[in-house]
Amino acid sequence: MQNRFVMRLLAATAVIGGVILSAGSVLAQVSGQPIPLVRVDVNKMASGYRSSVIVDSPVVNEHDDKIGMVDDLIIEPSEMVPYAILSVGGFLGIGERLVVVPFSSLKISTNKIELPGGTKEELAAMPAFSYNK
Repeated sequence: MQNRFVMRLLAATAVIGGVILSAGSVLAQVSGQPIPLVRVDVNKMASGYRSSVIVDSPVVNEHDDKIGMVDDLIIEPSEMVPYAILSVGGFLGIGERLVVVPFSSLKISTNKIELPGGTKEELAAMPAFSYNK
């Protein structure tokens, strides 16, 4: 009788151990690889431009002609590249449309956001953008 109890106890222990080991491998697959942290120069970042200041700012060309407004900033999901959504055309919010330009094409300084070579006509001719969400 005591041998039968010991055998059942060993069998139960083996089953529980197997479940724990298999769960560990499943959890390891779900959690993935750790993401390495990168040290950032906080002093350099503090002198950067906040998105809350960029959004709703006018965009001008090199002649200081207002050609649009920054409606939003968006990150392309697969390559993590930033883009600027510009509101162009219209008058007093009527007839406006959204277009997308690479964030890298904007020149940002403390007093203006410039899209060199940009014109109202070129921006109006670009494909319209609309948010999915």
